[in-house]
Amino acid sequence: MPAGKHRRPRSNKFTRGVLAAGTGGAALALPLTVATTASAATPAQAVGSVQSAPQSAPAATLPKSTNYTVVSGDTLSSIAREHGTKGGWQRLYKDNRAAVGDNPALIRPGLKLKVTGTKTPAKKASTKPKTATATQASVKTYPNNLDGWIRESLDIMAQKGIPGSYNGIHRNIMRESSGNPLAINNWDSNAAAGTPSKGLLQVIDPTFAAYHVSGTPYDPYDPVANITAACNYAADRYGSIDNVFGPY
Repeated sequence: MPAGKHRRPRSNKFTRGVLAAGTGGAALALPLTVATTASAATPAQAVGSVQSAPQSAPAATLPKSTNYTVVSGDTLSSIAREHGTKGGWQRLYKDNRAAVGDNPALIRPGLKLKVTGTKTPAKKASTKPKTATATQASVKTYPNNLDGWIRESLDIMAQKGIPGSYNGIHRNIMRESSGNPLAINNWDSNAAAGTPSKGLLQVIDPTFAAYHVSGTPYDPYDPVANITAACNYAADRYGSIDNVFGPY
């Protein structure tokens, strides 16, 4: 074959060169790597190759402890509810028994309590009169005892048109609970039916739900709520709590 024909084109030494590295008479052919032929990843590709980190779930609300000063009208039940205390008033009483004493129904204004809960209570509305004509009734307060509970209930009943007198309410409270707002009857027919009588005037839950008076806490153990609901029921069935002289 004539020389010079079908000769392979000379390889570009930068793109197809071979580096011979040998030991003795043998040689190992190593292809050269040419940086100019490699394509660098674009910023968009680099970003796309990184997986987005999953968003972390919102942290659960953890109970926190705070100090609370009792004010007029407070009960352990209302304080526990406002702060979201797990275990209710029973947990609050257990944590503060040394300060409260043997009767959880008697907490005095100014008493310092340690409260554990998940809620931050809303600030109570100011009792400062908005105008110079504000009446004394708008800032009226009541002692946190049986006398105060009855008097506050009577004022609410007067606004709602529910009949009843101080003596009639007091007489029935002493017969039903001896003045203990946390009293509960676990032995009579109502208890056997699963609806034990509760509170100052021993109201069962269905009756409390049916005769609950708006503006009072929805809690059968709350003294004022229990009295007003019971008097509302007695007015509907007997004409007035004053007409009740026995189990009703």
